[in-house]
Amino acid sequence: MAGTRILDVKPGSFIEVTGSIDAQGNLVLDELIQASVYSGRVRVIVLLPETTSDLTEDPDDTPIDIVKSSLRKALQQAKSGQRLPLSEMWEGIDAE
Repeated sequence: MAGTRILDVKPGSFIEVTGSIDAQGNLVLDELIQASVYSGRVRVIVLLPETTSDLTEDPDDTPIDIVKSSLRKALQQAKSGQRLPLSEMWEGIDAE
């Protein structure tokens, strides 16, 4: 379970996962908690974000489907010998 933090599953331990509260007051988790980890009644503590910036997604995050597509293309290019020499890799990039 990527993104889920599980600490020592025994009485008093915790599972950390993010989510949101919808307009009807339902808690909606960003990902499922596998029943193999724990199934049964739990106590829920809602931790509100410290700042409003915690509520927005990072604009620098590239969607996963775009990353996967780019990696597939790069792998195909590497397999077919379409490689850029390291000496040319940073040409045209203005780094300050």
